[in-house]
Order: sequence, then C-alpha cells, then structure tokens
Amino acid sequence: MSHCLCCFISGRVQGVWYRDSTRQKANQLDVTGYARNLPDGRVEVLMCGNSGQLDKLKDWCWQGSSAAQVTDIQCEVMDTPDKLPDTFVVK
Repeated sequence: MSHCLCCFISGRVQGVWYRDSTRQKANQLDVTGYARNLPDGRVEVLMCGNSGQLDKLKDWCWQGSSAAQVTDIQCEVMDTPDKLPDTFVVK
C-alpha cells in the first residue's frame, strides 16, 4: 500500500545538490514524488511509496548530499496527490 509524506528540510540544503541527491536516492528506493526549493531556504520533499521505503528515504534525508548540513526535518502524512510523477523528480 502506498503512503505519502511531505517533509520540510531545514539547514544548508540549497545550492549543495541536495535535491538531486534526494532524487537519486528516491529512485534507488523506487519512491515517487519530488524535491523543490522553497523561498525560505528549506527544501520540500514529497515522497510516496510503502512505509519501509519512506522510512529509509526519510532517514537518508538527514544525510543528504555531501555538502548539506541538515538541522531539522518536519514531516506530515498526506493523501496521495492526483497528479503524482511516475518517478521522483526535481522541481
């Protein structure tokens, strides 16, 4: 069964390849969704998959790209969007 989490990643996460690294890891885990920069400096990550996949990606989000410095992650469960990408994409 597919679940979705919307996570907001804080810290040094823009301009450090965080979104693309997240895309690569999500595709390895067969998770769909997206990562996008927010105007306040955070990155929003929507991830959809089974609970095991989401736990692995959420845990990985604390690491991120090699230049990232994650200070906080806030996630909330959400309904699966009507228009969900077939893969994980960077917006």
